[in-house]
Amino acid sequence: MSSSSFQPWWRSFTREHWFVFSVASLAWLFDCMDQQFFNLARDAAMEALTGKAAAAVNASYSMSIFLVGWAVGGLTFGALGDRYGRARILSVCVLLYSLFTGLSAFSVGFWDFCLYRFLTGLGVGGVFGLAVALVADSIPDHTRAPALGLLQSLSTWGNIAAGLIGMAIGMLAARHLLPFNLASWQAMFLVGAIPAFLCVFIIGRLKEPEKWVHARAEGARKGIKFGSYGNLLRHPRWKKNAWFGLLMCSAGIVGLWGIGNFHPRIVRSIVDAKLAAANLSPDALASEKAYWASLGLLLQNIGGFIGMMVLAKIAQLKGRRIAFTIAILCSFASTFLLFRGLRTTADIYWMIPLMGFGTLSVFAVYAIYLPELFPTSLRSTGTSFCYNFGRLIAATAPFTIGKFTQRLGGDIEAFRTAGSWATLILLLGLIAVPFLPETKDRPLPEE
Repeated sequence: MSSSSFQPWWRSFTREHWFVFSVASLAWLFDCMDQQFFNLARDAAMEALTGKAAAAVNASYSMSIFLVGWAVGGLTFGALGDRYGRARILSVCVLLYSLFTGLSAFSVGFWDFCLYRFLTGLGVGGVFGLAVALVADSIPDHTRAPALGLLQSLSTWGNIAAGLIGMAIGMLAARHLLPFNLASWQAMFLVGAIPAFLCVFIIGRLKEPEKWVHARAEGARKGIKFGSYGNLLRHPRWKKNAWFGLLMCSAGIVGLWGIGNFHPRIVRSIVDAKLAAANLSPDALASEKAYWASLGLLLQNIGGFIGMMVLAKIAQLKGRRIAFTIAILCSFASTFLLFRGLRTTADIYWMIPLMGFGTLSVFAVYAIYLPELFPTSLRSTGTSFCYNFGRLIAATAPFTIGKFTQRLGGDIEAFRTAGSWATLILLLGLIAVPFLPETKDRPLPEE
C-alpha cells in the first residue's frame, strides 16, 4: 500500500483539479441558491401577479412548470454535454438559469412568469449531470467519492445563502428600504441572477477533461455515438442501470420537491396562528412570514449539509447501495414525522433540520453513484436521465396532494394527512437497490 493511501484525499489534487472542482461546485451552488429563491418568492409572486385568492393554486402550477423545464433541460443538456463537452455546455446552462432568474423579477402576469420559470428550469436541469460528470472525469479515481460528496454537500451553502438573503430582504422590505420600490420577491430574483451570471465568465476558462477528449476521439474512430439515448436505452448493461437509477432517483426527488419542499405551508399555518392576535400591519405581517419561511429554509439546509456529509462518508466506506438504503429510509421517516408532528414554532427548530438531514442526504449518494453507472460516452446523459426525468413525476405531486387535500376537507389538517400518505412514495426507491451494481472501489466503466 502506497504512502499516499494514508493521506487525505484532497492532497492528491493539483491546482487544475481544484479549479475544476471549485468551478463545478460554484455552478451547482448558485443553481441551488436560485432554486431556493424561487421556493421563497413563489407564493408572494403569485399573490402580486394573480391575486391572493388564486395564489395557492397558481403557485402549484408554477412549481410544476419549473420542474418540467428542469426535466427537459436535464435530458437535453446532459446528452449535449457528452457530445460537445461538459465544460462548454455547463457554461450555457449557468447563463440560462442566471438570465431567466433575473428576468423573473420583471414578470407582469402569470404566463410570462411561468415562461421565465420554464426557461430557468432548462438551465437548472442541465447543471447537475454536467458538473458531476466533469469532476468525475477530471480527478483521480480514489478521490472521486469524497469529492463528489463534498460537491453535493456544498450545494446546501447555496440554499443557506438564499435563506439568509431572504431574511435580509424581508427586513429591508418591511422598512421600505428596497431600491426602486421593488417587492421582496422581485429583489430575491434579481440578487439570485448576479453571482450566477458572474460564474459564467469563470466557467469559460475550463478545459474539457482529457479523459473525455481521448474517449471522444476514440469513439469517433470506432463509430461510438456520444450522448445517444438510443445507446443508453438499448445496451443491456446501461439500459438496466438507467431504468433502475431512474427509479432510485425519482423516489428522492419526489420526496423533496413534490412533498418535503412544501413544508412552508405548515410553517405558515403555525405562524399565522401565532400572529393572529398581534394586530400587525400588513407590511409587518409580510416581514414576519418572510422571516419564518427563510428561517425554515436555513434550518432545513443546515440539517441537509450534515446529512450529505454523513451519507457521503458512509457511501465511501460501506458502499453506495447501503448508503442509499439508509438515506431513503431517513428521508421517509423524517418527512412523515414533520407532516404529522410539526405543531409549534419550537418544533420548527428541530423537526425541519431533521427533515433536511433525511431528504437531502440521499442527493449526496446520487452525486457519487450516478456517474459510476455509465461509460464516458454516456456519463452526463445517463446521470441526467436518472436525476432529471423524475422531475416529471415530481411535477404531478403538488396536484396529487392538492386533490387529496381538497377531498379530505381542504384545511391544513387535510394537507398534513395527504402529505403523510404521499411520503410512502419514497419507499419505492428501495426496489432499485438489488438491481444496481455496487461500484465502491471500482474504476469508472467504459464501453
